Amino acid sequence: MAKVEVDFDVCEANALCEAMAPDVFFVDDDDFLQVEDPTVTDENRDRVQRAVAVCPKSALRINEDAE
Repeated sequence: MAKVEVDFDVCEANALCEAMAPDVFFVDDDDFLQVEDPTVTDENRDRVQRAVAVCPKSALRINEDAE
């Protein structure tokens, strides 16, 4: 099962990922990125891939081998 992973050490929570996949990512009231559901499905894969691609800090990745 594939899951999206966030490197919170480099994430700036600029919300570009939220704009691409608001069903997966959101920036909370304290300006921290949250992942609603890290599971990458057939239905959200395109949106998650776009979110990974637009991250200016390369803080996102899809782990295809996640459990």
